[in-house]
Amino acid sequence: MIQEFKDFIAKGNVMDMAVGIIIGAAFTAIVTSLVGDLINPIIGLVSGGVDFTNNYAVLGGEVPAGASLEAAREAGASVFAYGSFIMAVINFLIIAFVVFMLVKMVNRVKAEAESPEEVAPEVDTGPSELDVLLEIRDSLAKGK
Repeated sequence: MIQEFKDFIAKGNVMDMAVGIIIGAAFTAIVTSLVGDLINPIIGLVSGGVDFTNNYAVLGGEVPAGASLEAAREAGASVFAYGSFIMAVINFLIIAFVVFMLVKMVNRVKAEAESPEEVAPEVDTGPSELDVLLEIRDSLAKGK
């Protein structure tokens, strides 16, 4: 069992997956900061500071009018926090768009890096084996 575990860990795809997860976590931090610290404030400025986070409906319990979502939860009320869901969807759409733009940019840079000059020119290696055999056949047929 220990040998099987060593073989599993030693496989290249496990190491590649581990590196991918680590880089993915670091990339997540960058994208989260980009969205939270740079993009959301600009959207808030343009939209007049719209924030749906504190929009909720009380399903059960007593909550003072105008209380925040956090205060309603602390009071033990059962709340339907639709505003938090709306903000999560908006943040998801923003993050998805930012990731799309980053991937598009990386693909463009990668395509430019693969210039046609790097492609090896076709080398004329002469006739194929089939061509030679057909030529021999034709020569033998003429010789009869």
